[in-house]
Amino acid sequence: SSVVCKPPVRRVAIFGGTHGNELSGVFLVKHWQENGAEIQRTGMEVKPFLTNPRAVKKCARYIDCDLNRVFDSDNLGRPVVEDIPYEVRRAQEINHIFGPKGSDDAYDLIFDLHNTTSNMGGTLILENSRDDFTIQMLHYIKNALAPERCPVLLIEHPSLKYATTRSVAKHPVGKYEK
Repeated sequence: SSVVCKPPVRRVAIFGGTHGNELSGVFLVKHWQENGAEIQRTGMEVKPFLTNPRAVKKCARYIDCDLNRVFDSDNLGRPVVEDIPYEVRRAQEINHIFGPKGSDDAYDLIFDLHNTTSNMGGTLILENSRDDFTIQMLHYIKNALAPERCPVLLIEHPSLKYATTRSVAKHPVGKYEK
C-alpha cells in the first residue's frame, strides 16, 4: 500500500431544504445561518445553505420538478429562458455558487440533509465506493455516534451519473433522518 497526499478539505457546504417538506435540514440550516460559530472551524469555510427556498416556503417537496434529480449536464447547461423549471434554474445557481460540478473549483464537501418516512433511522448516503476521503469520514461519523446505529447506504451504479444537489462537490454525502 502507499500513502496518497490529497489537498485538505477547506470548503464545506451543509444543504437543507432540497425537498421543501423535509424540515430537519431546513431548521438546522436556518439555525446555523444565525449561529454560525457552532459549525465554523479554523482554516475551513463552512456554509449552511437553503437549497430550495420556494418549496420550503410552500412546505412542498418541489415547485416544478425534483431538485435532487436535475444536476445533470443537460440541465446545468440549459439556456435560461422564461419557462425554465424553477428547480432547474436553482440547480444552475447552486452549481455556480458551489461548483462548477466536476471542476477543481467545486466545494470539497457537500453534506445534504434529508428526512424520510422510512423506518431507517439516521442513515448516511455514499455515492462512490472509491472515494477514500468520504469513506474515512463516514467511518469517523459512525464511530462518533456509537453505540447508536448509523448505517451507510451505497447508491453507486457503474453507468449512472448522479444528478443530486450534493453531486456538485468533490465529496458528496447525504444524511437521512426518520
